[in-house]
Amino acid sequence: MADGQWSDRRDDGQPATVAVLDVGKTNVKLNAVTTSGTILETLSVPNPVLQHGPWRHHDLDTLGDWVFGTLAGLARRHPLATFVSSGHGSGGVLVGPDPDAVDGTALPMIDYEQALPDDIRMRYSALSGSFFDRGSAMMHGATHHARQMFWMQQADPKGFSRACWFLGVPQYWAWRLSGVAVSEATVLGAQSHLWNVAERHWSPIVQSQGWQNLLPPFARAWQAIGAIRPVLVERYGLPADIRVLAGIHDSSANFYRYQAAGFDDAAVVSTGTWIVALSGKTPFDRLDEHRGMTCNSDVDGNPVGGALTMGGREFTHVAGRDDAHLNADATLVSRMIGQGTMALPSFGDDDGLFPGSVGKGHITGPQPVDAAERKALAVLYTALLTVECLDALGSSGRVILDGSFLRDPLYAGLVAALRPQGDTVSNLDTYGVASGTALLASHGKRSARAAIALEKPPLFDHPSADLAAYARRWRVLAGQTTQSNRLYERSSQ
Repeated sequence: MADGQWSDRRDDGQPATVAVLDVGKTNVKLNAVTTSGTILETLSVPNPVLQHGPWRHHDLDTLGDWVFGTLAGLARRHPLATFVSSGHGSGGVLVGPDPDAVDGTALPMIDYEQALPDDIRMRYSALSGSFFDRGSAMMHGATHHARQMFWMQQADPKGFSRACWFLGVPQYWAWRLSGVAVSEATVLGAQSHLWNVAERHWSPIVQSQGWQNLLPPFARAWQAIGAIRPVLVERYGLPADIRVLAGIHDSSANFYRYQAAGFDDAAVVSTGTWIVALSGKTPFDRLDEHRGMTCNSDVDGNPVGGALTMGGREFTHVAGRDDAHLNADATLVSRMIGQGTMALPSFGDDDGLFPGSVGKGHITGPQPVDAAERKALAVLYTALLTVECLDALGSSGRVILDGSFLRDPLYAGLVAALRPQGDTVSNLDTYGVASGTALLASHGKRSARAAIALEKPPLFDHPSADLAAYARRWRVLAGQTTQSNRLYERSSQ
């Protein structure tokens, strides 16, 4: 095809030469991957969080032992030549001068989902700059790097003064391994509030708070910044010749995978804890900070429009936790549509595309009677949220779906049915972040586009007019929370 290469991604017989560390909010995975993106081995561990101290924080000391020891084991089974990390956009680490001083941190790594102290939240808001300075609206908890830095600076000025660098979580692991500190565009462009992607300069808060010297020089995500430090080679039995790359934001890695395959015009939807829709074709003037929209960065530093919502958390609220091996039943989804049962946002702490909806999530119409009906409604709800993200971006053409939601076959079929004029395809490989991250090892060296397998979703067999009417009604009811909240805000002024 002219705009991308579709192929069946079977094991291509290549060895795994790339170690990919994928740091999620809940779990951490270490993968052995070929340079073409085929995963040959994956090991995982929960991402530990500690409750004591000045704030809830990640246990990087324990995690470090696992990362280095597991990497050594992988290197004994695979001819690893490259290490590269990806990570979620809200993970930031303030480090001291020595990566071997316990976990290397100057202050503990904040768990971004906890609430900020009220005084920190209010003072930060006045300092954070314009939408394009921030790249996003003010999201929940301690989501943004700049907000984490401000909290640390105010809560422990002495500890903060001892810091050498503030690093995104992929660059933290690159630093732990190599001793070299760098900044990287996709991580800083993932709602850090530190970097103005559109104009390619530091946000005003960096200068006003004197943080310039805490943010290291930029490196490209694919750039080799060093080799594994000798002390780690000796302590864990790691190969001395593994090169360490700068690393990348996880959703941007997934987006890069499709760029490498030639699908530059497509919008990409990554699904998991977050539904993240990204499009390089969304104009600036369409981005609305009040509707969960963002200005992200691709690996070349170019702006990418984003729309995101915590779909995974919304799904769990609706489906419950007793449905692990239960796929949604199309007949039950049709029943939900026919009887007008709707899940309306937002059940969790993020209101995404519906400002003012936090904590107002509810189910209207006849209530689901069992786990099977809850699962059917949850899949329908997340499909509606996905299409809402795509509509916000103005994505009427090709859309590529991937991530954990595709484990339920009905999800992709519903998204396709909800946007009948667009071309919706899916990638059933659920390791897109690791594959895209591994492709960085061959960036600029590939002689052909990266191969990727895309499929047409299964047909959702339900009258299209009924589904369209249901979706229109859902959008009206979902928007009523937003409208009533804005009316309340105006009346309070």
